[in-house]
Amino acid sequence: MELPLVVGVDGSESSLQAVDWAVDEAARLGLPLRLVHASLWERYEGVDLVYDLGRPSEQQMAETIVRTAAERARLRNPDVKVSAYVLAEDPEGALLREARNASALVTGQRGRGQVADLLLGSVSLTTAAQAHCPVVVVRGSQDSRNGTHGRIVLGVGDAATGAAAIGFAFREAQTRGCALDAVRAWRCPAHETADRPLLAGEPAHYHQQQATELLGDALRTVVREYPDVEVHRTIVEGPARKVLLDRAGDADLLVIGARRRHGQFGLQLGRVGHAVLHHADCPVAIVPQHG
Repeated sequence: MELPLVVGVDGSESSLQAVDWAVDEAARLGLPLRLVHASLWERYEGVDLVYDLGRPSEQQMAETIVRTAAERARLRNPDVKVSAYVLAEDPEGALLREARNASALVTGQRGRGQVADLLLGSVSLTTAAQAHCPVVVVRGSQDSRNGTHGRIVLGVGDAATGAAAIGFAFREAQTRGCALDAVRAWRCPAHETADRPLLAGEPAHYHQQQATELLGDALRTVVREYPDVEVHRTIVEGPARKVLLDRAGDADLLVIGARRRHGQFGLQLGRVGHAVLHHADCPVAIVPQHG
């Protein structure tokens, strides 16, 4: 049985956009959709206080949230099998547990907090950093979310973080029938040329050539597995986070890898992961590399 796509919903517009994206993804992949809302609000405030204040209980609000999300999903594509659940747990813990039996976990970029317009939501950031399955944070323009550009950007890092992400990106490109832009950023350390300015071009050429070879090595096997995917290899000088943000401006999805280190809980997202999750103009997939 295929594992479902799990979507965290909280009633915010961002989470409803995540539902839309996940419905389209589930339809492409032939997967069921599992909508999850989790909250421990009543544990802290108390049921009696809710009624004293004349507000609906969190349970009622939660049921309304998942019912609205499920109706939205069915209207977007009635062929996708949808289930919806309310869990009396903290959102981060509930979604991380759900992620253990999911093909991917999908969230919006922010929730209903007062600083929602300024920061990536804490739930999205936590799940992206710790989930055992790929996490897609749905953000960016409507065109990107709807997949109208016909282009996926893959950030190719080192072998320790990249293999799973490369496979994920190629599967997405094949399923969508779109082009894949495999990007490798490179930089020439300043100290290598500080004492020998006349040879400034030599180190730069070396690092560029090394990046080209590393990109070719990373893609060599997978391009044979996906011969129908149109692949563009791109080598760009500059910080990886800036390069990827620039390339993702007109993409439908940005895919990067992250390594789960033995003995540590969570992924090593680093500066690149944090930058793209906060600033990319398209949905971002963080794919864990286990082992």
